[in-house]
Amino acid sequence: MLPTISNRIKELRTAREWTQEQLAQAAGVSRQSINSIERNRYVPSLELALIFARLFACPTDQIFQLEKEK
Repeated sequence: MLPTISNRIKELRTAREWTQEQLAQAAGVSRQSINSIERNRYVPSLELALIFARLFACPTDQIFQLEKEK
C-alpha cells in the first residue's frame, strides 16, 4: 500500500482565524472541498497544494506530510 498524506490545513487556517469559507474563496474552491481536505478525505491537486503554500506563506512540505502505512 501507498503511504497516506496528512495535512495541517485546519491548524494553519485557524491560526489565521479564517473560516473554511474564507479559505475556500482565497483558494478558489468550495467550502466542502476545504472540509474534505481538513478531514483527510481528499488529497488536493499539486496546483491547489501550491496555492495553499502561497496563502499560508510556507513550503508545501510544512503543510503536507507522507504518513507511513500502519
